[in-house]
Amino acid sequence: MCGIVGYVGRQQAAPILLDGLSKLEYRGYDSAGICVHGPMGLEAMKTKGRLQALRDKTDDGKKLPGVIGIGHTRWATHGAPSDQNSHPHLSDDGVIAVVHNGIIENYMELKEMLISKGCHFHSDTDTEVISNLIALHYREHHDLLEAVRQAIRRLEGSYALGILCREFPRQMIAVKKDSPLIFGFGDGEYFIASDVPAILKHTRKVAYLEDGDMAVFTANSVSFYNALGEPVRRTPETITWELSAAERGGFPHFMLKEIYDQPNVLRDTIHPRIQNNHVVLDEIPFSPSVLKKIRRIYIVACGSSYYVGCVAKYILEKSCKIPTEPIVASEFRYADPILDENTLCLFISQSGETADTLAALREAKAQKAKTLAIVNVVGSAIAKAADQVLYTWAGPEIAVATTKAYSTQLATIYLITLYLAEVLETMAQEEIQAACKALYGLPEQIQACLSQERITQIQYYASTLFDHRDAFFIGRNLDSATCLEGSLKLKEIAYIHSEAYAAGELKHGPISLIEPGTLVLAIATVAPLFEKTMANIKEVKARGAHVLCLTTEDLEQEAKKTADHVITVPKIHPLLQPSLNVIPLQTFSYYTALARGCDVDQPRNLAKSVTVE
Repeated sequence: MCGIVGYVGRQQAAPILLDGLSKLEYRGYDSAGICVHGPMGLEAMKTKGRLQALRDKTDDGKKLPGVIGIGHTRWATHGAPSDQNSHPHLSDDGVIAVVHNGIIENYMELKEMLISKGCHFHSDTDTEVISNLIALHYREHHDLLEAVRQAIRRLEGSYALGILCREFPRQMIAVKKDSPLIFGFGDGEYFIASDVPAILKHTRKVAYLEDGDMAVFTANSVSFYNALGEPVRRTPETITWELSAAERGGFPHFMLKEIYDQPNVLRDTIHPRIQNNHVVLDEIPFSPSVLKKIRRIYIVACGSSYYVGCVAKYILEKSCKIPTEPIVASEFRYADPILDENTLCLFISQSGETADTLAALREAKAQKAKTLAIVNVVGSAIAKAADQVLYTWAGPEIAVATTKAYSTQLATIYLITLYLAEVLETMAQEEIQAACKALYGLPEQIQACLSQERITQIQYYASTLFDHRDAFFIGRNLDSATCLEGSLKLKEIAYIHSEAYAAGELKHGPISLIEPGTLVLAIATVAPLFEKTMANIKEVKARGAHVLCLTTEDLEQEAKKTADHVITVPKIHPLLQPSLNVIPLQTFSYYTALARGCDVDQPRNLAKSVTVE
């Protein structure tokens, strides 16, 4: 959601800003703009639509000379996508320019105050309030740093800001609160960005700014201040992954590349943490005595990460005998959850910056619950705020629809489950060792699911089933939880109305929606419940549904007796089966979206990282 890039140095800023914004397109956006401090002062160009439109308008940046500038890709919240609502936003007097990621909750109150003082507004955004508020305080104090401090004290909400002033042609100010912002250290140049790929071409040295941080910098120096205005040090970290990891590498889409990345990233996530068929999690220093006191587990997340939690409920309760409840992060604080020091809350987020999940984490900590984050981004806000953190090592995920992040999050749940089961002695040692051995071999099984033969079959079914208006996913137990993610993928990128139901719930309402030609995707890999799922398939077929069934290789022939079409995955340890099942669902959604002519990597109205509530 929204992307920020800023540059101060000796090179022409505009081409660097445009290149950086291109690396942030995955976050989702509907307009883009840049502002450079050039010979004529602050010069901004912005436009609705894709970044290419901005490249054309600026002649790839040549029309905006200058060595300091800010850029932005906007995902509309306040005001429709338009040239006027695009960032950067200049103050009414043209003195201040701002790019902003986040939401200012009290912007109407501030806007009315500014209008009463003679300020005119030229957009429908909350961001324009920020540039005008800073300009107001600058006129009062004639001190830019103090003006920014005074302004942000009056802001309620979340923000990452890049700020330029017409009267300081070599200086930029950056501020962060509850929205992601990193600072890049170069050789005679500095950068700000919403995410690492935007500046990785220029530097590997970055600092993840903390809430309340302010950076004041020129090409030659930088000063950091904390929320109290005190000078602080922000030591850079070195990014170890290659820029190629955030590029398509010959694949037509990032989503397809990331589907095929899954065996490798699962090895990175799993193999270092399994030794001699035992899980070793040195990252979690909770003592056995603390873990043995855990009486309840909450799994708090959004979107696909929440669906990982739905799978995790079955796995944790079966293996660890602890009541486990997945809960949508945006509802967590308002559900008055029962929390205490014997509650473990798992917070799952790919970006580590998801606003609702971060707010829920702070609520859990306030109520003394134990908190453990599962995130992909080192140094992210959720990673820093939690008591402990487990990284998924998925590398950068660019496609809006998650694939490898989901799989590595689920693998991390397996690791936590087996670790807890051994500490709590809720599984026999031979069972734990068998599960660890199977988990260690999971990447190879995922690779088998991506064989050309299997993919060709899925492509065929996508090419024949893509024109359905509605789809229903049904399954039981772990399969039911996997249906949620399969359904989400189809609606996210193929724009097909899709719902997921526990198969046993069909007769309690959903079956009324089945009519001749309706597409039903049934998952039937939980062997003890296979016959029950086949009975549910017969029910929908009796109403005219067209059924595509996903099952394990050993059950293929039985499934063919009932379903119209069958695709298979290898059979694996029952707890790990969801990791294999999701692969054909990802690829089916991908090829269905292609057949429908959809923008696979940047589906409409969606953002990769949701950093506002």
